[in-house]
Order: sequence, then structure tokens, then C-alpha cells
Amino acid sequence: MKDATPKEQIMSKIRNALIEKTENPYQDNEIMLDVIKVSDPDEEPEVLFAQELIAVGGNFIYCENEHSFLDNLGELMQDRGWKSIWCQNDRITQLLRTAELPHFKEVENSEDALVGITGCEKLISRTGSILVSDAEISSRSAFSYPDIHLVVAYNSQVTATIKSALASIKLKYNGTLPTQLTFVTGPSRTADIEKTLVKGAHGPKELYVFLIDDF
Repeated sequence: MKDATPKEQIMSKIRNALIEKTENPYQDNEIMLDVIKVSDPDEEPEVLFAQELIAVGGNFIYCENEHSFLDNLGELMQDRGWKSIWCQNDRITQLLRTAELPHFKEVENSEDALVGITGCEKLISRTGSILVSDAEISSRSAFSYPDIHLVVAYNSQVTATIKSALASIKLKYNGTLPTQLTFVTGPSRTADIEKTLVKGAHGPKELYVFLIDDF
């Protein structure tokens, strides 16, 4: 591992995080505590985000570049049997066209699960959250309506905290925050009814994040 490049070291750590997923030993505990975890200052933010995303039920796919992203997406579509993807983002649509991956812009009624793909503003490494805005995504339905939500992000979008994310967004939009900001943390879930955990109650049942290396 000493001769590995920094990129190879990051990818190795992320693979280990995916393999060594730890189940919550206190699933029957009804008391919910707000705990702020102190992150390892020497750990790469990409690795921290991957670990936290997996911990809240999300799926993480690290991509060396955009070509790798398209290859990974194509394989995932084939493995899961997804015929096409709903996309409203022009930049991502262009990538899908390049790889000739089936996609559509207008939603039609179908018995198949709706798979939607979007970009995002920031990834929060401390919580494994995804920050989206109405400036980046045309409407809230783009990330709340699909049964399965795919997110495309880049290394440069990873930041440590919500505070740093908001500061960066304010700078990006010349001192004014977008009218709508939403933090997505894992698949949609609720335990309001008889304390039974239900996924997809208010949004996607599954969440995938493709993190593309742009450093």
C-alpha cells in the first residue's frame, strides 16, 4: 500500500468501508439521541462521506472519471433491469447521450419503478447528507418523486459540515442563497405508523451516489 497512489489509497479505503458495513446494534432502542461525531482529521472527506452514507442506508459508487461513471451506471442499469432513467439535468443528459444510455425527460405512467438521476450542490462528509437546491435541480419532484434516486457528484463538491456547505453555496450565488435548499440523508423512511420502519413513504426507497474524481 506504500507504493499506491493517493487515488488508489482512497479507493481502497472506500472499498473497505463498503465491505465492512456495521449494522446498528441498538435497532430496538426507542430513544433517539442527537450525537455529533468527531471525524478523523486525517481521513479523506470522500471516505468519511461514503461511510456515513452507507450507515444511513445509501449506496456509494466511486468513479475515477466520467467515463468510469457511465460504465458503472450502465452496469447497474443492466444488473437491476432498469430500462430507462428519468433525467431533467442538461449536463447529465449529455453524458447519458454520449454513452447511449436510455433516458427520458417527461414522466409517463408506468408499472416499472421510476429511476431518477440528478446532480447536487454539496455532499456533507460528517453526516453523509446530500444538499440539493432549486437552482441546481429544476423542481423538488426530481429528487422526491422517483422510487430510486441516483445522484451524480464530484470530489470538489464534498465538504465537512452543513455550515461550510451553506457558506460555499452563498459564495457561489453571489451572497444570496437559492429559494429552496434540501438536505437528503439516506432513502426516505418513517416509523410514524405503529413504530414500524417503512422505506419510501415520502420519497425514494433507494439512494445511490456516484462520486466522480475531478481532482
